[in-house]
Amino acid sequence: MKKEVKWDERFNIGVDNIDKAHQKLFSIVRKLIYLNQEEKKGKWACAEGIKFFKYYADKHFAEEEAYMISIHYPGYELHKHLHDDLRNKTLPALERDLVMSDYSPESIRHFLGICLGWLSGHILIEDRAITGTILAKWKKERSASDVQILEAAVADTIETIFKRQTNIVSEHYSGEDFGTCLIFRQTYHRREKKQLQVFFILEECLILQTVGAMLGMHLNKVDKMVSDAGKELSQQVIQRIGLNFQTSGQYKPVGSHIITREQLKREFNAAYPDYGLLLDTGSGYFAFCIKTEE
Repeated sequence: MKKEVKWDERFNIGVDNIDKAHQKLFSIVRKLIYLNQEEKKGKWACAEGIKFFKYYADKHFAEEEAYMISIHYPGYELHKHLHDDLRNKTLPALERDLVMSDYSPESIRHFLGICLGWLSGHILIEDRAITGTILAKWKKERSASDVQILEAAVADTIETIFKRQTNIVSEHYSGEDFGTCLIFRQTYHRREKKQLQVFFILEECLILQTVGAMLGMHLNKVDKMVSDAGKELSQQVIQRIGLNFQTSGQYKPVGSHIITREQLKREFNAAYPDYGLLLDTGSGYFAFCIKTEE
């Protein structure tokens, strides 16, 4: 018999129908996690579960958006854009990943990890901001043209260096855990004492396949050689993207490091990135984030 999971009161925003919907969304993901542990039910559970999750999330978003309009919430437009990003980009991309991989363990992990991470962060911060409990962390919407330029620069660079096509999963990546990764951070400074950090987060399977292809070898473990190669590749990626976006000519590079998941979490807890893209190469996921600080 499964132990009953007690609802965490931190996730309540104080609006009854919204709080109940959040509990339901968490219960759907939790049930999928349980079912996925039973090998014979994993594929069926995700196939049916993502349909229900998508249906219920869409219903909830419509109700939440109606509530925001009713109270004249000033952050409505940006908040709705976050909902649209999940329902129109993230969930369809995760579903394609599941179907094309025949519900592989990696694609199921992507789905569960990203959905759970998105729900937790979104409810604790963006939804609680609706009732004034906390300030929203996505401060402003980036221009569509800037996002398109960055997406094109990232796609071109990954195709050139990694020899892989990319599909966008999210335009508002904020640190969700999509598997075992190597995280590279490049720091820049500018004369006005403004700091810019670029984070390139690569799923280990993508690094192993890329470095292995370069060497003509099958690699199954990230050792120092692989991590060093990954760091060098990440610097090439960041530099090349910078030539096509806002890092070129404005900032001086001052350091490049491999950081931990906890360090990334602390960075994004302090402030979300200005740009946070999550992409799928078909051989693994990666994220590319730009964060400016005074």
